[in-house]
Amino acid sequence: MLDERAKILLKALVERYIADGQPVGSRTLSRASGLELSAATIRNVMADLEDLGLIVSPHTSAGRVPTARGYRLFVDTMLTARSLGLDCLGELGADARDQLQPDQPQRVISNAAQMLSSLSQFVGVVTAPRKATVFRHIEFLRLGEKRLLVILVSPDGDVQNRVIFTAQDYNTSQLLEASNFLTEHYSGLTIEEMRERLKHEVDQLRTEIGSLMQAAVQAGSEVAAETEENVVVSGERNLLTVQDFSSDMGSLRRMFDLFEQKTQLMRLLDGSSRAEGVNIYIGGESQVVPFEELSVVSAPYQIDGRVVGTLGVIGPTRMAYDRMIEIVDITSRLVSNALSQK
Repeated sequence: MLDERAKILLKALVERYIADGQPVGSRTLSRASGLELSAATIRNVMADLEDLGLIVSPHTSAGRVPTARGYRLFVDTMLTARSLGLDCLGELGADARDQLQPDQPQRVISNAAQMLSSLSQFVGVVTAPRKATVFRHIEFLRLGEKRLLVILVSPDGDVQNRVIFTAQDYNTSQLLEASNFLTEHYSGLTIEEMRERLKHEVDQLRTEIGSLMQAAVQAGSEVAAETEENVVVSGERNLLTVQDFSSDMGSLRRMFDLFEQKTQLMRLLDGSSRAEGVNIYIGGESQVVPFEELSVVSAPYQIDGRVVGTLGVIGPTRMAYDRMIEIVDITSRLVSNALSQK
């Protein structure tokens, strides 16, 4: 645990580095923190923060910069809301409401991505509204030991297949019983509705039926993701002007590859659609963000109270997180309102 002095110094260091983009030395940190501490005391605290993996000293400078872990601690415990003076948000919001017609959802999505990019000066990303995936019939076909084919039939007769691997082997009679049970009790529900019911009912189901039901829900989710890869990306070129990336063409190339791979972007944003409010993913801390140099600030948006998609800003880890949170939050509300109009 950090004491109050260490927290104040870390907060001041992160804020100064976000603002200037330069490693922060003890003298600068002393002025920025407002603490009356000697240079030696500040250096000792910075050494402790470095030992904890919260800051690091670049080899070309005596100053320190935050690590992904340091950014995470800052975002989780030290970020405070402030008035950003973003009058342009109100103006753009009013303009967007005039332009975004409820019968033109694709235009809403496109304009939202452009708004996110313009306001953040980074990359704006919006996933198109997901259609409710409903199935009339679910069937399991044994392909081999612990290997099944899940067959999902929609009410309009569309058939989707998915090969899955299971923890245990099932015989034909077990698969038929599970198929009949799931079709009888869950036919007509969306994948999300099935997922919610499963949370409450899986303990009451027989082990094999519960396991196969979970497999069917997972297969349905993957099929839906594969068939709906409509992701709008705006402002990729903004990354060319970001100081953190301008000298590393290898990183830029990998980032542009990410934006071209819509399926990977869908997976990256999918976690936010199942959470409430604004979410922040900082590069290097999990598989959600594939690059240490990138952070994602995202939020789900709704149609008539139902979450149907995700939007967000992708930029360098050195970003003004408080500003990005407000931009993403307001944009998600604007999009939800525009798409919910009748």
